[in-house]
Amino acid sequence: MEAFYTIQGEGFYQGHSAYFIRLAGCDVGCVWCDVKESWNAEDHPVMDVDDIVAEAIKFPGRLAVVTGGEPLIYNCGPLTKKLKEAGFQVNIETSGVHPASGEWDWVCFSPKKFKAPDPGIFQLADELKVVIYHPSDFKWAESFVDKLRPGTRLYLQPEWSNRDRILPLLIEYVKNNPKWRICVQVHKYLDIP
Repeated sequence: MEAFYTIQGEGFYQGHSAYFIRLAGCDVGCVWCDVKESWNAEDHPVMDVDDIVAEAIKFPGRLAVVTGGEPLIYNCGPLTKKLKEAGFQVNIETSGVHPASGEWDWVCFSPKKFKAPDPGIFQLADELKVVIYHPSDFKWAESFVDKLRPGTRLYLQPEWSNRDRILPLLIEYVKNNPKWRICVQVHKYLDIP
C-alpha cells in the first residue's frame, strides 16, 4: 500500500528511525483501525520485492517494519530475505491470524478480538501489544500471557479515539499489574507521519 521512512511510534522500538512497508490487504477488520484504506489489496499496485528494497536502501536507517493491513496474509519470505541481504533488521507488526512466514528479527504480536490468532504466533512473539478499547480488554489481554515465551515484552496501548477515557484505567491497571508496560502512539502525539 505504501512505504515511508519515519520514527517508530509504538512498542519496544519506539523512537527508532524505521522504514515502514505497509502491505495492503486485511481480513481482520478492526472497527477502530486507523488505516482502513489498507484493507482492500486490489486498491493498491503490486510491487516487485526488489523495487521495495531499492526504495528502502535510499534512507540511512536499517530498521524495516513490515505492517499492514495484515502482512501475514502473504508469504513474506522473499521480502524478508531481500531486506536482510541489504543489511536491514526486519520487524513485523501482525495480528497473528495467519501462519508466520519470513525471517523476522522482531515480532510484535498485536491480537484483535475480531479474529483469533494462529497458535504458532505465541512462540514467535518478542512483544505482545494489546490495544485497549473497552475495560473488558484487560482480561482478554491476560489470556495470552501464559501462551508466550518467557521474556516476551507486554504492552497495553489505549485505543486512540478513546484514549482520554481508557488511559486512566490503563495507568491503574499497570500500577497493579507491573508485568505490563504502557505503550502510547507517540507518533500521533508528536504529529509524525
